[in-house]
Amino acid sequence: MISKNTIEKILDSAQIVEVISDFVTLKRRGADYKACCPFHNEKTPSFSVSPSKGIYKCFGCGKGGNVVNFIMEHEQLTYVESLRYLARKYGIEFEEREERPTDTEERLRKESLMVVSQFASEYFINALWNTPKGNSIALGYFKERGFSDEIITKFGLGWCSGEREGFCSAALKAGYKKDVIVSAGLGMVREGTGELADRFYDRVIFPVHSISGRVIAFGGRTLRTDKNIAKYINSPESEIYVKSRSLYGIYFSKSAISKLQNCYLVEGYTDVLSLHQAGVENVVASSGTSLTTEQIRMIKRFSPQVTVLYDGDNAGIKASVRGIDMLLEEGLEVKVVLFPEGDDPDSYARKHSPQELKTFLEDSRQDFITFKASLLASELRDDPFERARLITDIVTSIAVIPDAISRTVYIEECSRKMAISEELLTREVKKVRKKRQYGAWSENSREQERDYFPELETGDKLPEFVSDIYCEPAERELLYYLIKFGDHTLYGNEDDQENLITVSQFILTELHNDDLEIRNLVYKNIFDEYFLHRHLGEEGIQKHFLNHTNQEYVNVVLKLLHQEHNLNIKKFIKGIIPEENVLSTVVPKAILIYKAKIASEAYSQLCKRLGEAAEAKDKEAEKEILGKIRILMQIRNSFAKELNRLTI
Repeated sequence: MISKNTIEKILDSAQIVEVISDFVTLKRRGADYKACCPFHNEKTPSFSVSPSKGIYKCFGCGKGGNVVNFIMEHEQLTYVESLRYLARKYGIEFEEREERPTDTEERLRKESLMVVSQFASEYFINALWNTPKGNSIALGYFKERGFSDEIITKFGLGWCSGEREGFCSAALKAGYKKDVIVSAGLGMVREGTGELADRFYDRVIFPVHSISGRVIAFGGRTLRTDKNIAKYINSPESEIYVKSRSLYGIYFSKSAISKLQNCYLVEGYTDVLSLHQAGVENVVASSGTSLTTEQIRMIKRFSPQVTVLYDGDNAGIKASVRGIDMLLEEGLEVKVVLFPEGDDPDSYARKHSPQELKTFLEDSRQDFITFKASLLASELRDDPFERARLITDIVTSIAVIPDAISRTVYIEECSRKMAISEELLTREVKKVRKKRQYGAWSENSREQERDYFPELETGDKLPEFVSDIYCEPAERELLYYLIKFGDHTLYGNEDDQENLITVSQFILTELHNDDLEIRNLVYKNIFDEYFLHRHLGEEGIQKHFLNHTNQEYVNVVLKLLHQEHNLNIKKFIKGIIPEENVLSTVVPKAILIYKAKIASEAYSQLCKRLGEAAEAKDKEAEKEILGKIRILMQIRNSFAKELNRLTI
């Protein structure tokens, strides 16, 4: 049996559009994607994929289902094999075992928590609409806030009466067990008597739904003015509710987010409700908690863009602005809207018409560089130190962006707005990225690089026009050092963990710095999987691959560990000194050879293109190609000089 936790991780991670795109060319049509069906011959596309619903359907042959069904059907795999395929694709550890009594008990317990939560939701809704106090106090509050019956019903808003044990008594009477009520966060055990008391008594209720629409938690707001009473209380975490993986409103908003390819991110329940009522349905809330990676990835399943809506309160903004870097790091395009001072999304939506709100959201959007600059502008004045701090802050944000093209665009934008050179910004971004990739970096850490790669006027990396060049022997050599010596110390010493750099850190960083990617697909998969299991250590990693379910991986790693290599670095030192004693020389040398071969192949291709341009008498093309050739010649010469210096 596959553990339920593993299945949930796979289904949460597997994006149906991304998976199906591996086999079918999809084209966006509104909120969905279309293609010719892979299961039968057709000329007119009738195959539809809905990212918001997580399903596919062919209206020609009738086949349909979720992402697992697609892999089963397309690849002719069993259910378990399909899950294993997806787990491998998304780097999820695949736990497979027989269901034990404890597993059955856990599964049934989760279902019990779901059922009692649904019962509670219906109880609170009934109390809101069908009891005198609920109708006058709670419903009156919602109406006063401007919420319509439609919105109140849509989101399942409710009321928990002022009786301390009203709900718990009803739940016990309906047959729900005491421990289930407590575990679901709906009741609390009184000290002394051991009796149950309602957690949310005398509060209006905001149910929290899972992405599939099931009630998993609640938020309760008091209507009292007593400052000694907490304004909001929320369900504690349970087997069905993990705050870091939940977004308020995601079930009701996912379709609009997918259709509009933009998600508005707010803080509170009422912000979501007011925007929905104004017709802005592509909105979710982090529910007052700090934004988490799991929440961001949930949004990314439906949209590549996030627009963060901030209240007009500088202190609050500065406390939560860290979330922007987290969004950027996950590869999302980030926009920001800052509301006028004294307003938040809820109050602004209530003061203005739906059209005025939509116009404001559209016209007030700004990129994060402009936002950060304007946020701190009042503090800058003419202080050069404050200006430097602002630029450093923006550089740190740019550095976390995984896409090289996006980083370049933002560097250009920052250069233009802050009147500072692109070259300097690029160098600073690179420094921050090295710090993040090595795991440790400081201003004096450059000495630990051992000058293995010289500074060039063109930048210490391959130019961006060098791409898609394949060098299998050099890739294999890098994989060899990664698998066999990945955990070995390259620079630094074990007494200074902060400045210690391992072989695996060095290789990963060098490839990232030049935006290089292993081209051999088998090598690339092994490379990626290595970093997923790096915590196992060298012996554990080798054992992992030698016992891998993919026989091709086993064969490659066996050859790496027991055969000679084309580049003969290993052969060169064999019989002279132990290989692990010269890693600080041979690993940088392998990296340089890899880059040098790519540069050499790119040089040959450019020379060929230059000849073609000369024959065509295309002077502009000749000039452009000659410029690129000069850059590559300088880089090749630098590589050659450095390789001559790196001797054992």
